[in-house]
Amino acid sequence: MQQKVSIKVPPSNASDEKAIVESIADATGKKMYEISGYHLLKKSIDARGKTVWFNLTLNAFINEPFQQRKLQHFDFKDVNQSSKKVIIIGGGPAGIFAALQLIEKGIKPIIVERGKEVRARRRDLAVLNKEGIINPESNYCFGEGGAGTYSDGKLYTRSNKRGDINRILNLFVHFGADENILYDAHPHIGTNKLPAIITAMRKRILDCGGEFHFQKKVIDFIIEKDEMKAVITADGDVLSADSFILSTGHSARDIFTLLNEKNIEISAKGFALGIRIEHPQELVNTIQYGSQYSQSNLLPPASYSLVEQVDGRGVFSFCMCPGGIIAPASTNENELVVNGWSPSKRNNPFANSGMVVQVEIEDVLKYNSSEKNKSVKNINSPLLMMEFQKEVEQKAFETGGGKFVAPAQRMVDFTEEKFSAALPKSSYLPGIETALLKDVLPSFINERLITAFKLFAKKIPAKHGHHGYFTNEAVLVATESRTSSPVRIPRDEILLNHPQIKNLFPCGEGAGYAGGIVSAAMDGERVAVACVSKEI
Repeated sequence: MQQKVSIKVPPSNASDEKAIVESIADATGKKMYEISGYHLLKKSIDARGKTVWFNLTLNAFINEPFQQRKLQHFDFKDVNQSSKKVIIIGGGPAGIFAALQLIEKGIKPIIVERGKEVRARRRDLAVLNKEGIINPESNYCFGEGGAGTYSDGKLYTRSNKRGDINRILNLFVHFGADENILYDAHPHIGTNKLPAIITAMRKRILDCGGEFHFQKKVIDFIIEKDEMKAVITADGDVLSADSFILSTGHSARDIFTLLNEKNIEISAKGFALGIRIEHPQELVNTIQYGSQYSQSNLLPPASYSLVEQVDGRGVFSFCMCPGGIIAPASTNENELVVNGWSPSKRNNPFANSGMVVQVEIEDVLKYNSSEKNKSVKNINSPLLMMEFQKEVEQKAFETGGGKFVAPAQRMVDFTEEKFSAALPKSSYLPGIETALLKDVLPSFINERLITAFKLFAKKIPAKHGHHGYFTNEAVLVATESRTSSPVRIPRDEILLNHPQIKNLFPCGEGAGYAGGIVSAAMDGERVAVACVSKEI
């Protein structure tokens, strides 16, 4: 028989099959020889007490032969002769998973992506990091795989109602991801492994008869009688299709501007803004696991999740990257954005996380009404929040002194509004420059961050001679501003098409319907199914 079993084991036994079988035998009252094997269903760490444990949920094979885990099957069809075509604008997670879903349904997808394929894209990232020169069409946000390809590859989401999470994870495994993402509580692929997986997905799309066009920036739409007929690219191509999926990501400001200029309905949307904070990873390990595990190979690099309500707005950690690197995620010259990522082994000496404040439209209107903040001219514009976001990024770039050097300040110094005479080492390759971050961040962001940090100091205090979370060993790097789209593109709740244009399907993070790789992938699949329903 097969039996679901929950056990807890110390870190020393978490990868020891014999020890795990022994624990299964104890939990089920069976002999070890009666257990032929097991599948891990869920694996998580419990570090709340003095002792750290791994919690394991398993499917045990008892008194029957062990069977290898059966992975989900996918039926990708040949769509070379398909009579229906869907153009997908943007080759990030939403666009790629929409394309795979369309192929399963027998419809030809055509992905048009403004950036480059992953290998060529990597060279542009190297130039950005080493020389401070940005390619506006090929960077950490734009290119094959979208922002997710080079921003860590975390696959956990709270979006259980948006789609089939297990299907998305199985698709990643189908294209080369490790099976551990199927059971880890916080699955993670790693920036070093994602490019090969994305490349394998593209190959399958092409092998099935789909198309993937790089360096094809969409600059205009041809619309007749409330229906999109074609898109026009920067090199003059006119591409037509039966339906169009708009999956451009949260940084495609030119698309938001184009929609607004063509009087296609969009609206301003709240997002979160703040900084990226970096601690030594060993310190985070000590805080979370205790000093006995601070340098242990038995446990993964520790992470954390923090949230507080301050003056009616959430202040929270975002995209926490253990053993990670802070990267320049800008898309334009003279605008500074930072993000974080981790390789699969998470073996870098620093831990970084966004620490951001929720920003609503009323906050920006109030901020804009003050005498010294007049850059956002049209307060009724659906691009209000985008312009505010841009203004903060430009101020950060200017304060850093150019070449994407980032303004930075030690954590305690920041709360005391004290200039940091010297900064600690940082993983941010373009470099950091000491500054007063209150001169970069809007006051309503700055003040809430200061309050939140003091509250976090009480949540994770110093003890046993070790620093807590609140320490000058940590450095704050500005600015983390691309947490989500500053624009929402409306769509019908059931049909998922734009209310004005019946064959245009807004999708993913850029349209305001996802946040992260998995939720974007699920939304891409949902929209693809809606396209199929329309075409049939």
